[in-house]
Amino acid sequence: MARVAVIGGGIGGLGTALMLGRRGHAVTLFEQDARQAGEDPNRDFFHWNRPRVPQAVQPHSFLAPVRTVLRAEAPDVYADLLARGAREYHDFDWFGEHPPHRAGDEDLVTLRTRRIVLEAALTAAVRREGTVDVRRGCRVDGLTVEGGGPARVTGVRVGTETCGADLVVDASGRRSPVPAWLIEAGCRPPVVDSHRTGIAYLCRWYRLRTDGPRDPGRVKTGSASSFALAGVFPSDNDTFAVHLVLSTGDPTRGALTDPAVFEAAARRFPATAAWLDLDPEPRSAVLAMAGLDNRWTALVDDEGPVVSGLVNVGDSLIHTNPTLGHGVALGLVAARHLATHADLIAADPAHYHAWTAGTLRPWFDAQVAADRANEQRLAESAGPPDRRAAALAACAFDDPVVMRARAQVRHLVRPAQDAYGTDEVDRHVTSWLDAHPEFSPRHDGPTRDQWEALIPA
Repeated sequence: MARVAVIGGGIGGLGTALMLGRRGHAVTLFEQDARQAGEDPNRDFFHWNRPRVPQAVQPHSFLAPVRTVLRAEAPDVYADLLARGAREYHDFDWFGEHPPHRAGDEDLVTLRTRRIVLEAALTAAVRREGTVDVRRGCRVDGLTVEGGGPARVTGVRVGTETCGADLVVDASGRRSPVPAWLIEAGCRPPVVDSHRTGIAYLCRWYRLRTDGPRDPGRVKTGSASSFALAGVFPSDNDTFAVHLVLSTGDPTRGALTDPAVFEAAARRFPATAAWLDLDPEPRSAVLAMAGLDNRWTALVDDEGPVVSGLVNVGDSLIHTNPTLGHGVALGLVAARHLATHADLIAADPAHYHAWTAGTLRPWFDAQVAADRANEQRLAESAGPPDRRAAALAACAFDDPVVMRARAQVRHLVRPAQDAYGTDEVDRHVTSWLDAHPEFSPRHDGPTRDQWEALIPA
């Protein structure tokens, strides 16, 4: 059994510590914020200022791997998550009646909840775990490193104290100080692959009224115009978020921080209008998030690991723009692999680096490609996609075979070229097009002129 020091108490750090501890490893978790997610998600969500975690107040939909990992590794956490108000949504629920079952269909489930609810459930479980020592309000100041080829990390420094470890896990997020510490220690620098995204998010939270309507009917959760995307995130405990996505260069972006302007704009998209028509109670200001990038930080280069005794998980390893919702899912998948092979990884991290490159890196590359396409489309107000590509997206909501392929891609089960590139999917899309000869790709959101009319001079 290994002694493990985990830097960072976000979802990645909590999940890693919990899964390591339940395998008998002695874990010390360091988190510089003294406050922790508690029993009141609304208080924590709306009144906890967390500048180091800007995504905490943005909407989340947790993809299938979150549910799969928790049900396998921490069923008590999963049960607690549901008890706290998280809801399951199967992609086939769109049809009302599910099609005949195929292997794997049972896992195509989204968890609809705010991030804080998952944090609270993980925090409660980690508190109960005797093998995990949680040190909140403790900021790690550096690493202890011994020379060698490569050098080896032997622990962490917290003030004047040194905590020795067989393995140190960097779960300190997208602003991790660890790469700088390694360079200061004379190690070769980590290999960073970073891609800035030219898109910005704005969201506002609402709550359904207890005495008001509660069901928007059978409506999609997303809409689009040529220059903006809109979506709704149904969540826990009668809350939901409406969000808009624009190019960072869009001159109207600043005006949308006005709640009245934001809501007027959101009402021009069918997906979000259906939820706003329920007359919900606004629960937040308009929350903006920009300056986003996709960043892969590898602690290995062409010569091999730049250091031993240290690995990274979560956003410290793979930070992606939240468009596709990959972050928490990939973070927990990595945490599970790390916990399963901790002794091997402590001895030689090359195994872990090879696994992350083969398993996680393809999803990072897919996110980069998707963001480049979105950035170009939103900035240039490009027209609709070609007819076949648009049909693939549209017919998924009529055809369970195509919906299954869509869900497999969305839930990180199969890459797009494999899920969509089958003869069966091709036949179903062709059949759908034959049945809809009038189909023409188009956006369901406002035109630019309609949009501009909503924005004050």
